[in-house]
Amino acid sequence: MAPHPPPGPRHHRSRRILLLPRIPLFRRVSGPSRPRRAVRVPHALAAVTVAAALVTAVHPLPARATADPASPARTGFEERVLFSAAQDGPPGEYSCFRIPALVAGPAPGTVLAFAEGRKGNCGDATDIDVVLKRSTDGGRTWGPLRLVDEGDGDTHGNPAPVVDRATGRVVLVTTYNKGRQDAANCDVPCDRTPHVQYSDDAGDRWSRPRDLTESLRPRGWNSWYATGPGHGIQLAHGPDSGRLVVGVNAESHDGTRGTANHAALALSDDGGRHWRLGAVDTHPIAPDGTYRQMPSELSLAERSDGSVYVNGREQNGTDLGHRDDAVSRDGGESFTAPFRALPDLAAPMVQGSVAALRPGRWLLSVPADPDRRRTMTIRSSYDQGHTWESAEQGARVTADWSGYSDLAVVSPGTAGLLYEAGKGNARDEIRFARFTEDWLGPRTGPGPTTPDRGTAGRNGADGRAAPGAYVLGGARPTGGRWGGALVLDGVDDSVRLPYRDTLPLGERDFTATLWFRGGGAPRGEQPLLWTGGIGGAPQVALRWEPATRQVSARVTAVSGPGPARTATVRAAVAPPGDGRWHFVALRRGGGRLTLTVDDGASSVPGVPGSVSRGSTFGAYLGQKPDGRAFLSGELDDVRVYGRGLPEEEVTAVRGGRAVGRPVVWLPLDGVRAAFPTRPFP
Repeated sequence: MAPHPPPGPRHHRSRRILLLPRIPLFRRVSGPSRPRRAVRVPHALAAVTVAAALVTAVHPLPARATADPASPARTGFEERVLFSAAQDGPPGEYSCFRIPALVAGPAPGTVLAFAEGRKGNCGDATDIDVVLKRSTDGGRTWGPLRLVDEGDGDTHGNPAPVVDRATGRVVLVTTYNKGRQDAANCDVPCDRTPHVQYSDDAGDRWSRPRDLTESLRPRGWNSWYATGPGHGIQLAHGPDSGRLVVGVNAESHDGTRGTANHAALALSDDGGRHWRLGAVDTHPIAPDGTYRQMPSELSLAERSDGSVYVNGREQNGTDLGHRDDAVSRDGGESFTAPFRALPDLAAPMVQGSVAALRPGRWLLSVPADPDRRRTMTIRSSYDQGHTWESAEQGARVTADWSGYSDLAVVSPGTAGLLYEAGKGNARDEIRFARFTEDWLGPRTGPGPTTPDRGTAGRNGADGRAAPGAYVLGGARPTGGRWGGALVLDGVDDSVRLPYRDTLPLGERDFTATLWFRGGGAPRGEQPLLWTGGIGGAPQVALRWEPATRQVSARVTAVSGPGPARTATVRAAVAPPGDGRWHFVALRRGGGRLTLTVDDGASSVPGVPGSVSRGSTFGAYLGQKPDGRAFLSGELDDVRVYGRGLPEEEVTAVRGGRAVGRPVVWLPLDGVRAAFPTRPFP
């Protein structure tokens, strides 16, 4: 299993590079899979339309072929490996390339792709150069590897480029710290300093870097400091038109521990010659090491009204979400409010990128797997970052391991994506993809839904009925244990309940109940119900294990600053193919976990704490949150209560009766058709 790159400092270095011949036209690879837009014929039990396979955006694909007979003009997508240790520089010069940054301009067709060339090892604090490749034809062909900023034993990196449209100057902001020969991170506190350099000939030659510490790093920001990484923006609207804006983040240290995290915007009103700090959002770190948010690795875009939208990575905070955002309405001078978590935007903890393909369609590049860095996906926003498509609706670039990325519009209607990827590790190479809006596909609605009768089916703010749970992949109605049910095909069918502020269970006792009936010949993991995160994140997961004839329940909780703890309980169930409906109930109460399956029950000591803290939070039926396991079978009457039900109430639920006010109640009696969504200009 490929390692998940650890969070923490990233470092950079550089040295003279052998110039290579100009790289020819793209090596074509098989086009990445697009979410299917087909619909199924209405089922006799419900006169509705069930959208087909929205979930394919997160379901893994076979490895890509090495050639694709389809032309880029027809597919709208082409890709090549742009940086790799095997192809760039003298043999052994670089161990790997990481931290991509992409910018278009200043001349039409010019695209500049930056990266960190890491020597000796792929660690974040090794000897690192900032390197560059240039294209003059919109990213179709690329020139040789160029040295922009040599580490010379130290770490130079976190490239954040931005183009001044008035002068054509390309400004590059980076960070420096002392390098080390091993693969360990920078010591904490890490003394990192920001620098700036520029090119007046579209990246052919570069000025010497100049230290910006006095203007951009307050003395208290002494523990960690990062520019970008990824492109900055130049404002085009309002009184501050022409201003350059770059995202930065930093931490403070009091000599014994970290005390605060800072997310900020760096501003220049003279084309990058002078810089100052603008908006700052500071989040304290408690003495026990916990914090609400840590917005970092910020990506920016300008809305039509001139406000600056900022989307960032979230790192182990107590808020629910792995992405967060903020807005500045005064040209980057201040944020209108602190960063807010985006709990329904599934992603791992990783840098991502935002870019405006056109005013009516923005793009976000980030892996879709909520646990691991893989499945790079492009999600669209049709309201300039107010809301984003789900992973199921997005356009998947690859099912491979994938990490940091940056987006740029390389020509009208065509975007470029520079991203870390690999078959075995996201650090294997950096790829460049060009794709059109036609490849992204048209705007789609959320697809068909099934009603949620629980309290989570109400919006917390106004109490109105929410859309319900999304029925994905073509799951179809059938007769159930109580009324109707849904048949799931084990390939891509599932039901997903998006985040509501009433949904997270937190530290409460709870009860989850459902009915299931196994399908034909189930293989591998068979998820029944999954809420919260995945991997080591807080979660509640119910799974059917056909091979061992068991149902298992896994509960992972976190309390205070300590690590998450997990308890697992199993109970026997009849073998697959018995044709019976099976009742499952999981209860947390009295310090124990009790799992009931039909007439049998098992109990183990529970784990205290929150089962939903710091997670990309939602509820999944018949699907693992990373989209790599699906249930083959049928589900009916799924309920989640925010308390431990006594035995008599569990018996009542088993009898199909209404009991109290569940947080989630999905009877799965029918599916409501998706309504068409009007095009957005």
